[in-house]
Amino acid sequence: MLQSEEERVELIDGEIVKRPMARSDHALVQSGISDEVARLKRRNGPGGWWIMPEISVKYSETQCPSHDLAGWRRERVPRRRTGIMDVLPNWVCEITSPGHERKDLFHHFMLLQRNAVPYYWVISPEDETLIAYRLVDGKYHVVFSMERRVEAVSEPVRIPPFEDIEIDLNYVFGEEG
Repeated sequence: MLQSEEERVELIDGEIVKRPMARSDHALVQSGISDEVARLKRRNGPGGWWIMPEISVKYSETQCPSHDLAGWRRERVPRRRTGIMDVLPNWVCEITSPGHERKDLFHHFMLLQRNAVPYYWVISPEDETLIAYRLVDGKYHVVFSMERRVEAVSEPVRIPPFEDIEIDLNYVFGEEG
C-alpha cells in the first residue's frame, strides 16, 4: 500500500485516493478469508500460492491500487517478492466498504479485466454476499455467487481458483468456527 504521512492511500487513474478507515466487519471478513485460504500457502498442503493482505500492485504508471487480498501462483512467482508488486496477481479479493463500493464493483473490476487477472472476488460484509468471477475470453463471468442471508450456507464450498479446499463462508462472515 502506498503510504502518506497521515493516512492510507492508493493510486487510481493517476490520482492519490484516500482509503477508507478499516471497520470491524471488513477486518473480520478479510481475516476470515485469509484464514480459510492460508493452507494454500503451505508447501506441504494443497499449496502453490503466495497470498497477501493489503498489497499494492502496480498495473501501470497511473494504476497502483491496494487490494484487500491478492494471490500469485508460485509457479509464476517462485520466490517471495518485496515492496510493491509489479507482477499481475492470479487472484484478487476486494471487500466493499460503505461509500467506496463503486471502486470495487466497477473501477477494480474493469482494471483487473483489462489486465487479464484470472480471478476476482467481491465480498460485501454488510450484505453477506460473495461473487467470484473468472476471466474467459477477456471478460469476467460469474463462477460462484451467494447471499448468505437469503441462501443458507450449511456446508463449506469450493470456489475457483481454490477448488482444492473447502471454504466455510459462515466462518468468513463471522460465525464462530
